[in-house]
Amino acid sequence: MGAKIKAEIISRRCIKPTSPTPSHLKSFKLSLLDQLSPNIYGNITFFFPYHAGAGTVDRPLLSDFSTKSQLLQISLSQMLTRFYPLAGRLRDPATVDCNDDGMFYIEAQATTHLSHFLSNPDPDILEQFLPSSDKQTMLSSNGSFFLVQFTLFGCGGTAIGISISHKISDLATFLTILQSWTAICRGAKEPSVPDLGLAASLLPPREIPVMSASVSIIADKFTARRFVFSASMVGELKHIVEIALGKDKNNQFRPSRVEVVLALIWRCAMLSHRPKTGSFKPSALFQGVNLRPRTEPPVPATAIGNLVWPFMVMVEEEKETELHELVKKMREGMKEFIEKKASKFKEGGGFETVMEFLKERGEMLKRKKETVIYKCTSWCRSALYEVEYGWGKPVWMSSVNKMISNTVALMDAKDGGVEALVTLDEQQMKIFEQHQELLHFAQLNPSIDLLPHSDTAKPKPFIRAAL
Repeated sequence: MGAKIKAEIISRRCIKPTSPTPSHLKSFKLSLLDQLSPNIYGNITFFFPYHAGAGTVDRPLLSDFSTKSQLLQISLSQMLTRFYPLAGRLRDPATVDCNDDGMFYIEAQATTHLSHFLSNPDPDILEQFLPSSDKQTMLSSNGSFFLVQFTLFGCGGTAIGISISHKISDLATFLTILQSWTAICRGAKEPSVPDLGLAASLLPPREIPVMSASVSIIADKFTARRFVFSASMVGELKHIVEIALGKDKNNQFRPSRVEVVLALIWRCAMLSHRPKTGSFKPSALFQGVNLRPRTEPPVPATAIGNLVWPFMVMVEEEKETELHELVKKMREGMKEFIEKKASKFKEGGGFETVMEFLKERGEMLKRKKETVIYKCTSWCRSALYEVEYGWGKPVWMSSVNKMISNTVALMDAKDGGVEALVTLDEQQMKIFEQHQELLHFAQLNPSIDLLPHSDTAKPKPFIRAAL
């Protein structure tokens, strides 16, 4: 794998809002979907090259790093005033005590140059750039919702690692927070005021047993691998699927790049699981859907909290694993979810829809104990490569989650293709990463150059995604 790299912690500190939260806002009600969400961290790390002319002289590099770090800390304090629940602590599964305890911020220094790491970016090393992987910070933070680590490389390049609790944030919420924070850093006009109480008014919390709405797959030993599908390979995949779909007059549609890439990964994962068990096992794929744009009328993109719900696609037999069949199942599953369930979240039927899903999931798992479950999150079309703190755009970003297995995280590749971080148990991964069909379309962990994100990669500018 990658080069041995150590990121050493320089400092840890708590950052509090610039202004105290008013007394009438001290108790913040979460929504039903927040209530059900696990209090675990979602992670992302941005990598920035060094553009100044200080060369390898240590003092200018450290001085530049210190200046940037001060800017990040000041802007975080200002951002927390606006997003005040982030500075609070969980009182119960449905309430945040907005006590201004703050968030935690780490400074760290890596032992190598950024180009060295990016020549072979090891997913296991990515954890070193994440604040949630630092045990002392986790003990000191006492349940902080928001953590940031700013790391200096030997060349002057930097990494900003962010961990945010799923209890209070989905992707759209994270993008709203990120957009506000980066705008403050650049001295630009801040975006519109976040809708902090809207999610709870649409889906108020209820008295329910403590449970999680997520489907997590725990494995004893699992590992992550990075696969990059170039824009040209994604085009070839789409062409193959379109030809197959075109033979059926009832299923003629143009598949998206996420659909074809995810279908191929899921297909190869199912087939690589077969040698382990000796026979094909039924499989379920869960995908999250952003509810905001899919209700009538749409919920504002600035609505804070979890407004995402999964739909499931099921494969019972091996003959159903043909690429175009999987794409068709995904499209039909999404269509059915939007037409029959998404609107219920806005019409007062959210609680019944949630309980129905949890019941169906429980029955499926009980009836199909041998079903292999996979879970996908897509950050494509979120334009995260347009993130700008004031010293240039990132040359790479990545999200790693070492807590659960059987996950697929999709992001935009620099040329407009798709980058996938796949987590499987170690035994299955050994077969999966050598699957010839997969390797025809994807490169396994290619190096990353220090050039800016391609102007041909869309969309622009930086804005929140529609999952």
